[in-house]
Amino acid sequence: MQTIGELLRHWRHRRQLSQLDLSIAADVSARHVSLIETGKSRPSAEMILRLADQLDVPLRDRNRLLVAAGFAPRYAERALDGEAMAAAREAIQRVIEAHEPYPAVVFDRRWNLVMTNRAVDPFLATVDPELLRPPMNLVRLALHPRGFAPLIANLADVRSMFRNRIRRQLGAAPDAELTTLYEELLAAGPDEASHPVESEIMIPMIIRLDGRELRLFSTITTFGTPLDITLDEVAIESYYPADPETAAYFRGS
Repeated sequence: MQTIGELLRHWRHRRQLSQLDLSIAADVSARHVSLIETGKSRPSAEMILRLADQLDVPLRDRNRLLVAAGFAPRYAERALDGEAMAAAREAIQRVIEAHEPYPAVVFDRRWNLVMTNRAVDPFLATVDPELLRPPMNLVRLALHPRGFAPLIANLADVRSMFRNRIRRQLGAAPDAELTTLYEELLAAGPDEASHPVESEIMIPMIIRLDGRELRLFSTITTFGTPLDITLDEVAIESYYPADPETAAYFRGS
């Protein structure tokens, strides 16, 4: 098991900060940071969390820092369907239902789907039932040949989007399962020709469904300042029509 000093040094290097940079940001002396990293000083729980905050360490990994220093974990990880998370779950449900008739999905840090709204159902109806077994993974659904991939006209653009987003995730915090997903679907993906995109603002996802060409872009919503690991890692992706024709399709007109 790594020591608290080794773990803090790991995160400091990952964030490309010197001991002086970290000490200034956390308002402590560079010498104190050095003593902690070399194991010559045992930091308090408060000091660990102060340094972790400046290093933008995810809550899950802040618990690991605390345990490595001999303290109890500070952040709980409650099931989203549990009683304690009822208010948060209701808030998420309201967000995705209010977004109808447009699609919205909720996923965890490994892109496993947690919730969807009814507008997603027509897309799931085209997917091999094998891919719908829990946990349903959004990246796998989108890129698998028996998933959404045959419907996506600009698959290269969508693959590149997922590749960049997951690469940034792994750059921010390592995760073995996410790395496996990346290697399975993204690292060696084919370089198929991209569909022409007219927009100069953003690259939409172009889907052919029911004889229509649908163009969608998305936004990501996360919880502000969560103190629970589950809420820290959950995200809501809401899809919007990128042209009037797509908007008319979802409105049923």
